[in-house]
Amino acid sequence: MAFIRPFEPKDTEDCKFIACKQCRATLPPSLASSPACVAMAPYLWTLQFTHLFPEHCFVLDDGSGRAVGYVIGTPDVFALEEMYPRYVEEVLGSQQGRRDVPPPEQMERLEEWWVEGGEGGKRVNERCLAQTAYSVKWLVLEGVEGKRELVEGWRGMLHIDLLEGWQRRGFGREMIRRFVERVEGVKGWEKGYDYGRGIQLGVAGENKGVVRFYEGVGFRIYPGGEKEGNVWMVRDL
Repeated sequence: MAFIRPFEPKDTEDCKFIACKQCRATLPPSLASSPACVAMAPYLWTLQFTHLFPEHCFVLDDGSGRAVGYVIGTPDVFALEEMYPRYVEEVLGSQQGRRDVPPPEQMERLEEWWVEGGEGGKRVNERCLAQTAYSVKWLVLEGVEGKRELVEGWRGMLHIDLLEGWQRRGFGREMIRRFVERVEGVKGWEKGYDYGRGIQLGVAGENKGVVRFYEGVGFRIYPGGEKEGNVWMVRDL
């Protein structure tokens, strides 16, 4: 019988698989059709949280020890910013990390998202993705116009993914409840985490169908939060 439990290091490969699988299912063809982009997905949206904040991550166990879903994040994006160099060194700098995310040639200027080539005459720039993985500023703090104001208010951040077949069965709602409960318990801890006004999350433009689900678990669209086809949502705590 499936059950929700805290993340353990042995779940890392399962979480990478989930991230890659959901990348193919929910991202635009320009990303999902690129093997290099899919390989980078866990390093962009998953592993920094399981590596730096494992105590705030939960997985859905299918009953055999295999993780088939996760809810991950940070209680404080500015704590993530402070700790990010360790992620770069220990995960992106590992042999596997360097294979999946080639170290950027330069980090002074973020390269263009789109470059010529691929279907429709353009494709996602893999060098831009790699730069983003290496920079918490470009990844989280200043990814879109106005994002800095959002993260300064709602400092918690959440990501959730479940494999097809485990969705729409009530697990996602309970996983988010567990994550929120854990975040609410950190204010005033000796670690100094501060979730500010609450938690934020982003929804890719191609996955807007989940907005209603998030609204059902207490999130709302951030005023002005529909940027560049994506949707930013917040939950007050």
